[in-house]
Amino acid sequence: MKSILAVIDLQNIFADPASEWFTPRFAEVVPRIHRLVKAFGDDVVFTRFIAPARPEGAWKQYYAQWPFALQPPESPLYQVIPEFQPASTVDATTFGKWNPRLATRVGGARLVLAGVSTDCCVLSTALAAADAGVAVTVVSDACAGVDDESHTKTLDILRLYGPLVKVATSEEVLG
Repeated sequence: MKSILAVIDLQNIFADPASEWFTPRFAEVVPRIHRLVKAFGDDVVFTRFIAPARPEGAWKQYYAQWPFALQPPESPLYQVIPEFQPASTVDATTFGKWNPRLATRVGGARLVLAGVSTDCCVLSTALAAADAGVAVTVVSDACAGVDDESHTKTLDILRLYGPLVKVATSEEVLG
C-alpha cells in the first residue's frame, strides 16, 4: 500500500524556545523527520496550524488564553522552520489537519504522521483520519509532545485504536 507522509506543524511557533507554545523535544525529532522526508520524496505534505481571522465558539476562550497567537498566516511564527521550505502547506485553524485538502492528497494511501505536538495536533489528525477509514501510522520517535509524559500517554492511547492506527519507530517505517 502506498504511503503519504504528513509532517504536522513543524513551525517556528513550536520550535522557538521563546514561544509560549515551545515544544521541548522539537529539535530532537527534526533529524528523523529529515530522513523520512527524504525517503518519501514527492509523497510528503506539510501542515500548518494557523489562527483564524476571527475566533468563533470555544476558540474565543482559547485565544483569550493565548492572545500572542492571533497573528496572520504569513507571520514568521506560523512559517515552517527554515530547514524545510515546502512549496505549499495544508493549513487549518483546527488542531486536526484531516480536512478535504489533506484527504484528497492522501487518497487511498496509508497516512504516516510525524511532527508536533503528539498530544494535540498529531493525535487530532490521526483519529480523524482513522475515523474516515484511512490506515494511519504515527512515527513515535519523529513526534514530540508538550512533555515526555504527555507524549508517552498519547502514544499509548493511539495504540488502542489498532488496527486503524499503528505506532511505529522511524526505523520500522523506513525499514
